[in-house]
Amino acid sequence: MTTVHPEVLWAQRSSESDETLNVLYLTINLPDIDESSLKYTLEPTKIAFEATSGNDKTGHQKKYAFTLDFFAEIIPEKSSKRLSTRSLYLVLRKKEQQAEYWPRLTKEKVRNAYIKTDFSKWVDEDEQLGEAAKDDADLEDAMGGMGGMGGMGGLGGMGGPGGMDFEKMMAEMGGAGGFGGDAGGSGAGGDDDDSDDDGPPPLEDAEPPK
Repeated sequence: MTTVHPEVLWAQRSSESDETLNVLYLTINLPDIDESSLKYTLEPTKIAFEATSGNDKTGHQKKYAFTLDFFAEIIPEKSSKRLSTRSLYLVLRKKEQQAEYWPRLTKEKVRNAYIKTDFSKWVDEDEQLGEAAKDDADLEDAMGGMGGMGGMGGLGGMGGPGGMDFEKMMAEMGGAGGFGGDAGGSGAGGDDDDSDDDGPPPLEDAEPPK
């Protein structure tokens, strides 16, 4: 039976004063794990996982396994796990209490296609204590302001060839505000692409603790 690396999703929180908030969230994203085949070991510096998944009666069962060395130490006895029909979910307690995030999950600075950021649980380091992120309403207000500054309606005062009434034409088309709003939205969308697609900023040059 061929062994496959399962998808591993991760997120984290950090705290230098509250150890319960100084954790890693790890999800081994694998449905229908055969619990009798599950071999899971957690050490201060590494995790090892092995299990089969799928329906053995239909011949669609596969073996999954991986070993991962952590960037820094965790406390196994203060960590927890929960097995569901969709995944093995782990909450791992970081040993060192500090305000800064780990720059990456693994000790080695090597990209692994199977390890991905869990965006459903991730928050930026400076927002993890409940500081308000930029509100969507503020973004909409800013976009509306950009639309108002452009404003195709301003062409109405200029007139058009042959005395064409641009203001009247725009009014009949549903008003000029929509054009200004679209233009503003396109500009804002470009900024969103720059910020959202990059994901959490890994500090790739950091070295693991000795």
